[in-house]
Amino acid sequence: MSSVRFARSALRARPSMFGAPIQRRGYAEAVADKIKLSLTLPHQSIYRSTGVTQVNLPAASGEMGVLANHVPSIEQLKPGLVEIIEEGGATKQYFLSGGFAVVQPDSQLSINAPEGFALEEFSSEAVRAQIAEAQRIAGGSGSEQDIAEAKIELEVLETLQAHLK
Repeated sequence: MSSVRFARSALRARPSMFGAPIQRRGYAEAVADKIKLSLTLPHQSIYRSTGVTQVNLPAASGEMGVLANHVPSIEQLKPGLVEIIEEGGATKQYFLSGGFAVVQPDSQLSINAPEGFALEEFSSEAVRAQIAEAQRIAGGSGSEQDIAEAKIELEVLETLQAHLK
């Protein structure tokens, strides 16, 4: 029996051993509560609020929306757009290069990313120029490492370009 299955069977057998019984939830329900959100990069916090209604994430397993009282989870993020819907209906959009999102049981959401910027900080022309340069390097006869880095850069830039209007 795996250690996880053993631990689960121990919890079902003696829930009083750990305090209150485990509460199970289905899909997230829309509730009046708000999300406490922290969007952090290694060198700074770029967004922090206790009045967020919903956060849409580019999870590696697929696009995901997080509401208050969401099922706790840890999600790997792919490059893409994080959309934050605030209490009054205003939205903020940040482009992240990847990272992780941790949903905690008390409606706390922590998003940690290596790089992230507000979407309005990007220039469509600059992104197009960078895509052309990355395509040149990826299709060239440079070192294996340069080509691999250019392909990764190209994937991120193409995702960014799709979100720019």
